[in-house]
Amino acid sequence: MRNLFVTGTDTGVGKTRVSAALLRAAVARGRRAVGMKPVASGCRATPQGLRSQDAEALLAAGNVAAAYDDVNPYAFLPPTAPHLAAAVAGVSIDIERIRAAYRRLCADAGHVVVEGVGGWLVPIGANATMADVVRALDLPVVLVVGMRLGCINHALLTAPAVQAAGCRLIGWVASHVDPEVPDGYLAALQERLPAPLVGSFRYGIGDAEAANAIDLDSLGL
Repeated sequence: MRNLFVTGTDTGVGKTRVSAALLRAAVARGRRAVGMKPVASGCRATPQGLRSQDAEALLAAGNVAAAYDDVNPYAFLPPTAPHLAAAVAGVSIDIERIRAAYRRLCADAGHVVVEGVGGWLVPIGANATMADVVRALDLPVVLVVGMRLGCINHALLTAPAVQAAGCRLIGWVASHVDPEVPDGYLAALQERLPAPLVGSFRYGIGDAEAANAIDLDSLGL
């Protein structure tokens, strides 16, 4: 099985929904699948500690009983960029800690979907970004494009940034985050992005429909 990293053109473009759909589709094929959100900000306080809504959604979509701290090694309260949230908490984000948690998840699951935070180059420290995490985990990348005004530019900046980091962009998903998308945007991206369209999520798509909208075969899954 191939594990995946899901990134986005921005925050709020549907990375969690796409990651959860990938997990549900894998589970529907009879596979042991688990999600991972290495870094999350904007978490809520619970008796068990800080919890990320995104990480909990990934846990619910998979079928492996993983430890929360492996699914979400770094959880921060402030809803801001992760390097700023980490600074408030007095914490340094350690990529080796993330890699150790990822290996534990891989030991229990045949399929791991790792969801990023924000966009591709979001800082996680003074000298590191989420791209460094992807390289450390050696994962192929699926790009979620938030289909709205400005997305063509965002997508065409992100795709070469993924490749420039030495990572493999293997597919992209059109995530309709607005009720209406300007005419021609989908076709323009299909013509220009250096990876196939592997899913199109209409505005307001349900969980079951989203899982069926992912083309796992195109991703080699």
